[in-house]
Amino acid sequence: MTTIQLFTVLLGSGLLLLGAEIFVPGGVLGTIGGLLLLGAIISGYAAFPGFGHFVAFGILLLAGIAIVLWIRFFPSSRFGRAMTVSRDESEFRSTQDGLKDLIGQHGEAKSDLRPAGFAQINERRIDVVTQGGMIDRGESITVVEVEGNRVVVSRRNPKGESA
Repeated sequence: MTTIQLFTVLLGSGLLLLGAEIFVPGGVLGTIGGLLLLGAIISGYAAFPGFGHFVAFGILLLAGIAIVLWIRFFPSSRFGRAMTVSRDESEFRSTQDGLKDLIGQHGEAKSDLRPAGFAQINERRIDVVTQGGMIDRGESITVVEVEGNRVVVSRRNPKGESA
């Protein structure tokens, strides 16, 4: 392999690995790409005697320009928008709406509650936990407490009272 071919392979591989770092984060590919570009600079001195410092300056300048252009234009591209979160956190909800309204409501255990499972309450499938006991599937339950997304239920006695 001639020194010009080696220079070309190192330069191309380094640039590809630097670009791949965007998609595979962790720093390994970017570090290897940077080392390959350093190797391209060194081989540039051998491939272009007398002009090696121009080659080195050109590689550093082009890498800097590429990084600046990437940062400037990639986030607003179609592919960049698909990879990033475009909404701020003010729209995110950590709790479901309307769970506080379930206190005192009755429903049916749709799975064995050991102690967690699913229940049907007011036509809604809700993730629930018991107050510590086990409730079999199909038994009537009553919502006794709601803390955030945690809905606590108890077994409903045949007389219609909570256990």
